[in-house]
Amino acid sequence: MVVHIVLFSFKEDNKKKHIQKAKEMLEALPEKVETLKEIEVGVNFSDKDRAMDLSIITTFDNKVGLEVYATHPEHVKVVEYLKGVVAESRVVDYVLN
Repeated sequence: MVVHIVLFSFKEDNKKKHIQKAKEMLEALPEKVETLKEIEVGVNFSDKDRAMDLSIITTFDNKVGLEVYATHPEHVKVVEYLKGVVAESRVVDYVLN
């Protein structure tokens, strides 16, 4: 199994609105992207300086499944939206044994 984790920090302009919309868009992806086995979307409540605003943890059967997800038109729509509202993001991809 492959795990793909992304952390997002949103721009301040309409931050709460954009976080909610991103959450809804991301949570709709399992119905649209066959290789996406599971997604967990978390909205941060911590006020720590190093905190990020939103996280996703996704799982795939293998690396090919992650690659299909990355280029899937429905995922690309979400990425395009995020590019306009996210200030920074970080990613971790690993194989779960």
